[in-house]
Amino acid sequence: MTIDYSKLIVAEIMTKDVMSVGENTTIVDLLELFGKYHYHSYPVISQAGELVGIISEDIVLEILMFNQMPACGHTHLSVIRSCSDVAGGIMTTHPVTVSQDANLSETADLMLKHHVHRVYVVEQGKLVGILSKRDIVNEICKRRE
Repeated sequence: MTIDYSKLIVAEIMTKDVMSVGENTTIVDLLELFGKYHYHSYPVISQAGELVGIISEDIVLEILMFNQMPACGHTHLSVIRSCSDVAGGIMTTHPVTVSQDANLSETADLMLKHHVHRVYVVEQGKLVGILSKRDIVNEICKRRE
């Protein structure tokens, strides 16, 4: 039996209860979150409730190791990030987003095209969920059984 994944929509399998941080969340608080919960990234939400960026493990590692790396390895962005002490100053802006009614085929293609492990589900700029490659693979495996 062949399953048409273009008929499955993101809203059916996305995670709706997403832990996020604000733009003014301190790096100390971010480190506590990364230590306490084992998420790979956190969406950054503005005071207006809109998704404005993401903080990933890569960014945290870059900041933690900044003084340990040779100066020739520093990028312009890593230098800027090292000067900030809040999420808004270190986040990656313009995360890859989809709507709740996007289908799984298009969403998986988008993830592969942009080399991202998760997409953020937004409606009218507000974060309503998150969908990872793992979520998609799990859903496909479940439907094949």
